[in-house]
Amino acid sequence: MADTPPTYDPNAGGHRGARPLAHKAGSYGAEPLGHAVSVGGFEYDEATLHSLAKDWIDLANEFQADRQYANNIAQAIGPGKEYASGGNAELVRASGDALVVTLDQRVDYCKAMAAKFLAALGKYATAEEAHVNEIDQTGGSL
Repeated sequence: MADTPPTYDPNAGGHRGARPLAHKAGSYGAEPLGHAVSVGGFEYDEATLHSLAKDWIDLANEFQADRQYANNIAQAIGPGKEYASGGNAELVRASGDALVVTLDQRVDYCKAMAAKFLAALGKYATAEEAHVNEIDQTGGSL
């Protein structure tokens, strides 16, 4: 029997040290219990929008926390005074600088994604208010 490579399963937990997923893969946008808001072709209920925004903010915070370690790498000094030690430290610092830039970009991306879901929550609230006003004008009740 031929060896087969492992299959990626997003619900299996990812790499060592990864935080568990708040939602199982494919669980976003389940049948909404009330009104839903369309976001980029997907529809999410209010609770899911809150959860998604929180997940993106949490991820941004994790990247921000990792940035301190990247700063430490970017400030590395060689253990000795010889050329090889200094040259090695120079390369390590360049790697740390690249890591800082990458983490900053990831923080910005995560914050932008959270902002999109928070904006969708605003649209959700506006739609809810419009529906309540419409019901009030017709003399009905919720």
